[in-house]
Amino acid sequence: MTLTQLRYVIAIADTHSMNEAARTLFIAQPSLSQAIRELEEEIGITVFNRSNRGVSITPEGEEFLGYARQVVEQYRLVENRYIEKKNSKKRFSVSMQHYSFAVKAFVEMVKQFGMDEYEFAVHESKTYEVIEDVKNFRSEIGILYLNDFNRAVLSKLFQEFELEFHDILKCGIYVYLWKGHPLAGKEEIALEELEEYPCLSFEQGVNNSFYFAEEVLSTYAYKRLIKANDRATMLNLMVGLNGYTLCSGIICENLNGSDYCAIKLKSDEIMTIGYLKRKGVSISPLGQKYLEEIRKFRESL
Repeated sequence: MTLTQLRYVIAIADTHSMNEAARTLFIAQPSLSQAIRELEEEIGITVFNRSNRGVSITPEGEEFLGYARQVVEQYRLVENRYIEKKNSKKRFSVSMQHYSFAVKAFVEMVKQFGMDEYEFAVHESKTYEVIEDVKNFRSEIGILYLNDFNRAVLSKLFQEFELEFHDILKCGIYVYLWKGHPLAGKEEIALEELEEYPCLSFEQGVNNSFYFAEEVLSTYAYKRLIKANDRATMLNLMVGLNGYTLCSGIICENLNGSDYCAIKLKSDEIMTIGYLKRKGVSISPLGQKYLEEIRKFRESL
């Protein structure tokens, strides 16, 4: 098994096509197919199913792909540090659930370090993808929450993926809605008062388990529920349909505007927002600065 073969597997998985992968790799398609067959014989599993409609990765292949990405990314980090040295920019990437304060912390970190010597990436994503990004070295840090409901399931997944979760802040549950909402003037809101308004929830794709929901109280039997994929759509639905979502209560007016507010939900539920990292991997100075910026939001609670 070679590093080249691992790169071949990643290219095929990313393009979903032997022909397209061969073009991106600048090799002949028969040579690519032969290299994959030799790899599959060596490791004793079928990585890809082939058909007239193209290729699809097998369950065993998905697991192998995760390890392949880790190896290739680790090699790239070593190469950047010890071979390319000053000729390459230092990189920092973070993945997160849809938190405006986490984006704000990223903005402040980038401003302080600048972009002449650094290359940055930020991924607002689904819960499982946040976890996978850290597992596969796509991101150094992942930002998400735990509570009494999802903690056991997600902690088991963290352990399986060799990840560590560290607390940043604890907070109650707030109702996030626009200031023109009929309930916007209240000091506290009960769930029963929200029944006639649509609850807005982030779509989690194939991992649409209650345990991966970005919003707490995910098992509550909401009378009206709308799924969405991004924060901008959520804000539009709040205005257009008097929708609401449940959040940490930490809002950033300079990013989302001043037309929205967070009101305490009548609930004893507590959520813990924290960060994920790889076990045994030190956090970079960029990562440390990012976490320092996030911790500043504890003062706003």
